Order: sequence, then structure tokens, then C-alpha cells
Amino acid sequence: MAIIGIFTKTSDGYQGTLTTLTTKAKLTLTPVEKTGEKSPDFRVYAGAADIGAAWAVKSKDDKPYLSVRLDDPSFSAAINARLFENEQGHILVWNR
Repeated sequence: MAIIGIFTKTSDGYQGTLTTLTTKAKLTLTPVEKTGEKSPDFRVYAGAADIGAAWAVKSKDDKPYLSVRLDDPSFSAAINARLFENEQGHILVWNR
């Protein structure tokens, strides 16, 4: 499990930085109106570019987190990650 981002909860979503060996980008997760049961709860933006979505879910221990999917033409494949709160704040964690 690798931490690939540190985020802060804001009044209108989350803001933070995605950092990997090849990518460093400021991201914003903005809440959106759900249009169906499977529609996302958030859109993920890098500046004005829409690069993904996030869904609010709960763990087996009933702890809330966001399931995040990021994709961009510069990525070799989409990134699936989880954004959750811990003692450091909100962290984005990726696991292959």
C-alpha cells in the first residue's frame, strides 16, 4: 500500500496533491449530484481537466472512505485508489 496523495477536506470537497515517480498534480474532488445508484459522488479535476471520479463507500468495519478512479492519457493504465482519513489527515492510497 503506497500513499500517493495528501488531501484536505474543504467546505466543497477535497483538495490535495497526487505524487508518484512520474506525476505530480494538484487535484480537487468536487461533489456532484448523483444521477443513479452507480453514479459517482465526486468528480476529480487536475486544474480544468476532468481526470476521474470517486464514490463514497464504507469498509467492512463501517468506516467511510472514497473509492477513487483516475485516468489520463499520460497514464499507462487507470489508477484505482482509496481516500480515507487517518491521523495524518486524508490520504490517497494505491495498491496494485
